[in-house]
Amino acid sequence: MTFLWPQFLWVLGLLPLLVLTYWWLLRRRKRSAVRYASLGLVKAAMGGGPGWRRHVPPLLLLVAIAALLLAISRPAAIITLPLQQETIILAMDVSGSMRAEDVQPNRLVASQIAAKAFVGELPRHVRVGVVSFAGTAAVVQAPTHSREDVVAAIDRFQLQRGTAIGSGIVLALATLFPDAGIDLSQITGQRNMPQALGEKKDPKPFTPVPPGSYTSAAVILLTDGQRTTGPDPMDAAKMASERGVKVYTVGFGTTNGEIIGFEGWSMRVRLDEETLKNVANLTHAEYFYAGSATDLKKVYDTLTSRLVFERKETEITALFAAAGALFAVLAAGLSLWWFGRVA
Repeated sequence: MTFLWPQFLWVLGLLPLLVLTYWWLLRRRKRSAVRYASLGLVKAAMGGGPGWRRHVPPLLLLVAIAALLLAISRPAAIITLPLQQETIILAMDVSGSMRAEDVQPNRLVASQIAAKAFVGELPRHVRVGVVSFAGTAAVVQAPTHSREDVVAAIDRFQLQRGTAIGSGIVLALATLFPDAGIDLSQITGQRNMPQALGEKKDPKPFTPVPPGSYTSAAVILLTDGQRTTGPDPMDAAKMASERGVKVYTVGFGTTNGEIIGFEGWSMRVRLDEETLKNVANLTHAEYFYAGSATDLKKVYDTLTSRLVFERKETEITALFAAAGALFAVLAAGLSLWWFGRVA
């Protein structure tokens, strides 16, 4: 635990003084009691009842004062809190290499199964959108609360040629910020496509924000290859970074390269881990590698915890203040119950 105002911790030095004052008052009370001739009057003056009970309310009051004095120093601690993210975009690779069967039954089906399980674990208040990318990128499902629509969109994936990782990131950003005037001509060659996503004709001026500072949304990008077309993924990552959006990247498949063939042609597929790591680092997110369907399931489980909860330093002054008030009320209540007075 740390303190935002540690210079005020000196006030805790008042606690020993309070203890000494209480002890002095007890001794003074005992000296005064011997002046009475009646033993019954002495017992009455001492408070009556079991001797230990008379010390409980003062002890609780001392704890209450200690909590309140600590609250003055504004304590902070690393605690786990629920995130307030409202939207998550799944940007998924549907290039021909996802047909490879090194992951059973194949990479595409394994990624679909893991993604659907991930969506099912998210809180219901989180909207989920789906962007697919191969040679081009497409919004398969606009952000929605309907898990059924998201699952249906993932099941509709169709394999295509090419791998445009940058296009997937840019389109995910355009989906998150339809009014931002993001130019999608580099993806589709059509400058009016942002309007199809709901963009206004006169977008607001763009002002960069700190990387990773946009907590209302995040992008999860999964790919098994390396860029063959489209914009540079690092340029796209810079766009995300300037908008504060975290892009979590997932590398799927082999890092050594594998030759796969379909429809009469073959190709070598190799995962570009360096680029994926750089994208994640630039946007203050994380990179994950999954070499199998089991690994991919574990990655999505980890992402669930990352996107639903986070550990961060949080000021807990209110907790100490509430504890102080609770102990003070408890001390007063016990004193009234046992002795009929607040003392």
